[in-house]
Amino acid sequence: MPIVNRFADLSDEITEWRRDIHANPELLYDVHRTAALVEEKLKAFGLDEVVPGIGKTGVVGIIKGKSNASGKVIGLRADMDALPIEEVTGKPYASTVPGKMHACGHDGHTAMLLGAAKYLSETRNFDGTVVVIFQPAEEGGAGAKAMIDDGLMTRFGIQEVYGMHNMPGAPVGTFAIRPGPLMAAADRLNIEVEGKGCHAAKPHEGIDTILVASQIINSLQSIASRNADPLESVVVSITMFNAGFTDNVIPQTATLRGTVRTLTPEMRDMAEERVKRIATSVAEAYGATATVNYRRDYPVTVNNAEKMEFAASIAAQIVGEENVELNVPPTMGGEDFAFMLEERPGAFIFAGNGDSAMLHHPAYDFNDELIPVGCSYWVKLVETALAAK
Repeated sequence: MPIVNRFADLSDEITEWRRDIHANPELLYDVHRTAALVEEKLKAFGLDEVVPGIGKTGVVGIIKGKSNASGKVIGLRADMDALPIEEVTGKPYASTVPGKMHACGHDGHTAMLLGAAKYLSETRNFDGTVVVIFQPAEEGGAGAKAMIDDGLMTRFGIQEVYGMHNMPGAPVGTFAIRPGPLMAAADRLNIEVEGKGCHAAKPHEGIDTILVASQIINSLQSIASRNADPLESVVVSITMFNAGFTDNVIPQTATLRGTVRTLTPEMRDMAEERVKRIATSVAEAYGATATVNYRRDYPVTVNNAEKMEFAASIAAQIVGEENVELNVPPTMGGEDFAFMLEERPGAFIFAGNGDSAMLHHPAYDFNDELIPVGCSYWVKLVETALAAK
């Protein structure tokens, strides 16, 4: 595998950074320890500028090439936050924080971008400027948007932006990408159902919110089966159902929460309209009411076709064309790098993590064998995109 030779030497050191981050997971914007570690490393590497506090706890580093004749500026992004999951890996470097773990590999993403930043700061064999972006709150907090709202793109003059995520189940030394929609829009819904509470032995005197909410759940599944074009994709999942407090009372209220995933603006609009209409109509049919709070969260992650081809060509330089999937099926998972791709052209790519547990699983662990591959990808992308004339 033609990785950058320097990363064979740096791999153990980068692995130590990764495992330290893994053992000390932090959630959402509360990534103060991780951000401080990133800031410390970037300053030690000798970057031209290191700026903390972008998007609350994000860190940005600036690396200028030997020349800036091109005037080009590209951004490379890694996420830093963990998940509220109890780790069961039993690894020596397992989480030391109860109820929190790096179950999505953001520890590895951060370590790989740190490794690339160290190399690029040492060599500066490019014409232009690299902006390394260490983002908080990818896991539901829209940290990418927070950094953008804080001036990420305009303040640092970013012209194009790239992201990478590990992919369990795919061999280390493989990449996967596609043009257009790669990951789904991730929306949140909250449905408050109100009926009429009563004694459970006298249901005719009340309006049963548990029955009504159950019928709403069943009816929502018709969106995918009867409202969506069979060739399109939509997922409606109710993941929380809260009602009642004892066994002999029909509760006055019930709460449903869930997520809706789509890959196109048209499907997103349709799904929102149908969720609201179905919930309110079903409730009305039973004499109850339903209030729907539908929140559009992460948008669709859409790869720019030209930048996707470029990213794929860089991956092929590292692992060979035969190991780069150019039309990987879209996933209904969400990714807030989508906000960055709405602001600037760029591409998001998957890198094989080997035969590991799946993402967001308590037995997941980032595969350290991916480190030299991912670091090499970042470096080759920079040196090619900003090739010195």
